[in-house]
Amino acid sequence: MATASRAVAGAHVALNASIGTGSLLAAGALQNAIFNSANFSIIATDDKGIIQLFNVGAERMLGYRAQEVVNRVSPSDMHDPQEVRARAEALSAELGTPIAAGFEALSFKASRGIEDIYELTYLCKDGTAFPAVVSITALRDDYGELIGYLLIGSDNSARKRAQLHLKEAVTAAERANLAKTEFLSSMSHELRTPLNAILGFAQLVASSTPVPTVAQQRSIDQILKAGWYLLELINEILDLALIESGKLIMSEEPVALSDLLSECQALVESQAVQREVGLNFVPMILPLHVKGDRTRLKQVLVNLLFNAVKYNRRAGHVDVDCTVLSPLVVRITVRDTGHGLSREQLAHLFQPFNRLGREAGIEEGTGIGLVVTQRLVHLMGGQIGVDSTLGVGSVFWVDLTLVAAPSTDHAAAWVPAGNALACAGETTRTMLYVEDNPANLALVEQIIERCPQLHLLSASDGHTGIEFARAYLPSVILMDINLPGISGIEAMRLLHADPATAHIPIIALSANAVPRDIQKGLEAGFFAYVTKPIRVAELLLTIERALAQANVAPQRPHAQAPS
Repeated sequence: MATASRAVAGAHVALNASIGTGSLLAAGALQNAIFNSANFSIIATDDKGIIQLFNVGAERMLGYRAQEVVNRVSPSDMHDPQEVRARAEALSAELGTPIAAGFEALSFKASRGIEDIYELTYLCKDGTAFPAVVSITALRDDYGELIGYLLIGSDNSARKRAQLHLKEAVTAAERANLAKTEFLSSMSHELRTPLNAILGFAQLVASSTPVPTVAQQRSIDQILKAGWYLLELINEILDLALIESGKLIMSEEPVALSDLLSECQALVESQAVQREVGLNFVPMILPLHVKGDRTRLKQVLVNLLFNAVKYNRRAGHVDVDCTVLSPLVVRITVRDTGHGLSREQLAHLFQPFNRLGREAGIEEGTGIGLVVTQRLVHLMGGQIGVDSTLGVGSVFWVDLTLVAAPSTDHAAAWVPAGNALACAGETTRTMLYVEDNPANLALVEQIIERCPQLHLLSASDGHTGIEFARAYLPSVILMDINLPGISGIEAMRLLHADPATAHIPIIALSANAVPRDIQKGLEAGFFAYVTKPIRVAELLLTIERALAQANVAPQRPHAQAPS
């Protein structure tokens, strides 16, 4: 009993020592309030872990009366034994010391002067259970001798319920994001498939012989303009959705600014000439490299340049300059001589689908481009801003991180031949196209008809495509992804696994154009991934690259391709 009395006294001493003496403490009001608190379980034990004090809160939470547990049981008897055992095993692994389960596991750190807080499940007298947070502190006498432990516990049910609800909400949000991504991928495919026929055949008609009449060419130009604009809208909406869902894949590489700006200038020049807007790219004194995704950075700058031209005045001009702000930051500025923006318009500039009152104007747009541009810049660790004056014009600027130039020389990039499929030489080569959509097949057939060095075979499903590839050993294969039977990816894997066809370069030609679809296809082993709608020149150059590789691949005699 002397030990028990010392443990209870120790609990009082611990409280007294924390706040000193005073009239409140002298009257015992504070101790009474604490030990009679119904919101916290306060349990004091002796040095062996046997309960010596069991307050009102402990009685309320656990359902035991004090006289039922004092000098009878250990607090560990009221905890989930599996959790106590798991805690003992975790402490043993952490400290490299064998630790028995039970109260020793609960009090191990406290006995060594380490204040400990842990989460365990309390077991009540009536068989129910609830999660609790327990703080355990060692009690020592005036000589530093361990005389017991003080355990202060609180019901953790509300917090656990909140955590569970949060976890469920996060899971639901992730499922919704995944469903949205899958929907966008599917919708992109469904929209691109008819666009492929519209834009593909329009390109063929525009470059056909005899040359279209002036009236026909105007109609063709309108079809192409509307088609490419619709494709641009699809891409912008997909980009925005992917950014918001965190699914957009970005690379990080040193990008040469001078080369990138030259490419952007070439893309914008024709529109600038058409609108009588002058382009002035200030030459760079020193070569600069920035950190970013080259494709996405090009998208950012082209969008700013297109806007600067589109919303400019006739006979206006656009100036592009690069200024080094610090050893780590370069600023790219795009200055136009347009009508400028008001303070109110600037406040809403980067809001999705907000065209700043230009909905009734003649310029097409959705108000998505600048939003995507801003978020792409932020994803690359940069900043974007704008200064504008009504009646004078606007200056958009992008700050990017400067990095060192690549330290190693990479192999020279492949340079396309001057005329389509020049590397095919005089020998007729066979190309297999695996495609189940008749319009897409007819389009590629007409494209390949312009290449006398190529003979085209076609298959309408993956299994037939594999049989044709094994029988005729084509020099190159175009493979759709969504095929009946087996997918284009699976067909490609089977062909690569076959020694007879493993050397054949296979190009994915698909309307699955979401970045993760492209990455998945390239990682699976496609030679290249071309998206629909087809850009005829891009497809021909990709085929030429594949044929160049096929020239150095091993060949063996094969069956005569059907005519």
